[in-house]
Amino acid sequence: MSTAKGRTAPRPDSQRLGELQKARAQDEFSRALRALLMRPLMSAAHEDFPSVRRQAERLREWFAREAAWPLHVERDGARLFKRPADLADATRGLLGYDRRRYVLLCLACAVLERADAQITLQLLGERLMQLAADPALASRGFAFTLRGATERRELVCVCRTLLEYGVLQRVAGDEEHFIHDNGGAQSDALYDVQRRMLAGMLAAVRGPSTWPAEQAPVTFEERLQSLVAEQEADGEQGRRDAMRHQLTRRLLDDPVVYGATLDAQTLAYFLNQRGPLASRICEATGLTPEQRAEGLALTDETGQLTDVSMPAEGTEAHATLLVAEHLAKTLRDAQPVLTDAAVAAFLRAAVDQYGRYWRKSAREPGAEVELAEIALDKLHRLQLIARADGEVRPLAAITRFAIGSAEIELPATRKAPNKKSLFDL
Repeated sequence: MSTAKGRTAPRPDSQRLGELQKARAQDEFSRALRALLMRPLMSAAHEDFPSVRRQAERLREWFAREAAWPLHVERDGARLFKRPADLADATRGLLGYDRRRYVLLCLACAVLERADAQITLQLLGERLMQLAADPALASRGFAFTLRGATERRELVCVCRTLLEYGVLQRVAGDEEHFIHDNGGAQSDALYDVQRRMLAGMLAAVRGPSTWPAEQAPVTFEERLQSLVAEQEADGEQGRRDAMRHQLTRRLLDDPVVYGATLDAQTLAYFLNQRGPLASRICEATGLTPEQRAEGLALTDETGQLTDVSMPAEGTEAHATLLVAEHLAKTLRDAQPVLTDAAVAAFLRAAVDQYGRYWRKSAREPGAEVELAEIALDKLHRLQLIARADGEVRPLAAITRFAIGSAEIELPATRKAPNKKSLFDL
């Protein structure tokens, strides 16, 4: 078969093969991008790392263009230097970590930076204690020893975080025995230290050690800002790019972006560009855009691109869903503000109807306070509510949970759960 100019036209099967290869490459690119969003510090042992390496150049270009996030991919691992859009968001961070545990994590990294190629858990703890004795930490009330099981458990938690991120690799031993055996030699553990992964732990624009003592920021807010302060854009186009990067970061990190949280200039840009912005992000990530008057949400039909799952199974998950529905009703009825105590009282009243499906301890008097706190914390992290001074204000996206009367299925007839996205209900 020839064209009008005598050239051979591509065969239909060759066209189909090319389209299939292009589709597979796009699928691999999306899978690698999603994996990096969930695991910005990725070791070579991660199941998606081969895809990240094959798509490295395209991934670098996409993250740099859309979010201004640098991506480094090497033989030993990958590091996406994500910079948070909102430094004041207290819902971020590692599960179970408070400020004290983050201090321990930083001290552990400082120990490993000076350590040999291998280190034991006991030696890591001893050297961490030496750094914890710094007068600057002591003046702030921080102290750490290995005398009690609680502090040994904290050390093991930090160690397991480093194992999860590939900074440490276990050679021998068991951390659990270390907690209960008072750190005896028979309960020690041995690790390999992965230098490249350790170097990628801090995702800062400027490292804290680069500040001269006389110029170093003083307050916590100043120090936090100094870690991520980027060069300000020049010119009108530069400012538009900066706004686009900021919005993209929020859309990649947050379940929903509300227009009310944006300043006037950014809001004007957002309202004008949110369609194309969402389209570019969704094409790369496989997310689904939902535009509303209040803002924009990008949903994930697989439910994988989140660290907070809802709906889920269990007593706490059921209580959270009941609270979400209750708050959605109050918002719909123009009663937008409740208190933590009112939410706990609602769960106490719900025991009569749903308590037989909950675990026994959750039905005890007073248990509703803990259940309410768990539910509200989860809804807050999903940006479905705002909390301040014991008050709860439902936000617009929570109306997705106004699902009406629940239909309870007995265990014998219960069907397999259908996974949904955070807002696809």
